[in-house]
Amino acid sequence: MPDATIPGSAKGERTRAVIAETALRLFRERGYDETTMRAIAAEAGVSTGNAYYYFASKDHLIQRFYDQLQTDHAVASAPTLATAESFAVRLAGVLHAWLEIARPYHSFAGSFFKTAAEPTSPLSPFSAESSPARDAGIALFRTVVQGSSATLDPQLRDDLPELLWIYHMGLVLFWVHDPSPDQRRTAGLIDRSVPMVDRIVRLSRTRLLRPVTREVLDLVRYLRS
Repeated sequence: MPDATIPGSAKGERTRAVIAETALRLFRERGYDETTMRAIAAEAGVSTGNAYYYFASKDHLIQRFYDQLQTDHAVASAPTLATAESFAVRLAGVLHAWLEIARPYHSFAGSFFKTAAEPTSPLSPFSAESSPARDAGIALFRTVVQGSSATLDPQLRDDLPELLWIYHMGLVLFWVHDPSPDQRRTAGLIDRSVPMVDRIVRLSRTRLLRPVTREVLDLVRYLRS
């Protein structure tokens, strides 16, 4: 009979979930820097050692947060992706869905952003540790592209999901620093920028802009290498 306290067991997964949910609540209430693993363990009703057994550090709890945010984002985006064919409508719907599910976490996002902004930080969205959440985000934008009625340059179609994810990261950076009520300025930035992205995507297959598009893609591939 398996040990019910190990992470893979049913009891272990419940304990892991309680610790993660408690951590996110405390991050919102107290801020990321002010929340210790000891405080998380006490609020979750487990020993500090048990908390570290499931999550080696606060960074690992943030990785759990990233993963859960991606899951929630996919669920929130599903109605738009199931009904809309327009590339612009699908993209805007997915971006606005992210704003809705991320809103409760805005108050503490800035407190750990200074750590996430460090190139070597495991909290960076570009880090190896963040690859599951990053891959899930790119996959969601791949669904945006593949399910749309847009006619794309074949080379752009392959790289566009990752480019859209990078565009989304730029919006997230703006959101982190957005002091407006309910981050309305970020919502406005989405509404203003999506038509521009849509126009660029549509024009990319024209004879005039196709060479420029491919030069940009070559540059992106160089930066990824």
